[in-house]
Amino acid sequence: MEWSEILKRLITNRLSLFGIIIVVFFAVVAVFAPWIAPPADPDEPYEIPRSGWKVAPTPPDADNIFGTTEGSYDIFYGMVWGSRTAFRIGFIVVGISTLIGIAVGTISAFYGGWFDEIMMRITDVFMSIPFLVAALVLTAILGKGLDKVMIALIVFGWMGTARLMRSQVLEIKAEEFIDAAYALGAGDTRIIFKHVLLNTIFPVLIQACMRMGSMVITAATLSFLGVGAPPGYADWGQMISFARNWIIGSQGNPLTYWYTLMIPGAAILLFSLSWNLIGDAFRDILDPKLQK
Repeated sequence: MEWSEILKRLITNRLSLFGIIIVVFFAVVAVFAPWIAPPADPDEPYEIPRSGWKVAPTPPDADNIFGTTEGSYDIFYGMVWGSRTAFRIGFIVVGISTLIGIAVGTISAFYGGWFDEIMMRITDVFMSIPFLVAALVLTAILGKGLDKVMIALIVFGWMGTARLMRSQVLEIKAEEFIDAAYALGAGDTRIIFKHVLLNTIFPVLIQACMRMGSMVITAATLSFLGVGAPPGYADWGQMISFARNWIIGSQGNPLTYWYTLMIPGAAILLFSLSWNLIGDAFRDILDPKLQK
């Protein structure tokens, strides 16, 4: 199926179109962040400005349209620049971990034998460790910082792709056209890149699309637990972390500080939902069993 046909079907699908619109919205916010929320210090654009030193959050007003969090951090600024953080985490973590998974799964399945056995047992060891717990421990060992979070997510985020790729390659390499390519004198490298990858990559791309949102949620969770982005860094998880002491509101009014939790929570929800909608529609388009 041509890419133009895939794009056409994505746009004509209402759910995937909704997801695309949300992703484009966040992308526009991320690209124009320096103009939407100009940084006070151009050298530290991800440092959230503070309008004071109040302990309690303050509601939205003319100066802070989304209000401020604990410590008077501007929520609007954190949301705008946090969109850049979300895309950076998603693209870097998913991109690198997917490439690792493709390489491991393809080579293991293609050559098989003892190499496949060793690589799959290593994969099983990594998969036996709960993902969030493993990422939490490794991030705590490496230290605070968004780069440390991404390293931890990459180290424990490639196994699913490797397993999926291996199953796809095992199926494809048994086809007759692979034997025909060998008969025509094609080498392993040409067969892998010309025939195997081109016929197995689409399920991996669908999986990667759906993982974009989940990786951002995991990174936000690590920031909320205090081992992710440093305090004051423009990250949606960090913004929710500032709201942890104010979630229950004040006595008699549990929604007093709703803006500290609902705004960053809605951003994470919409960002994750949009990628899942696109990935789900992508799967329906490429799976011939689901096509009418």
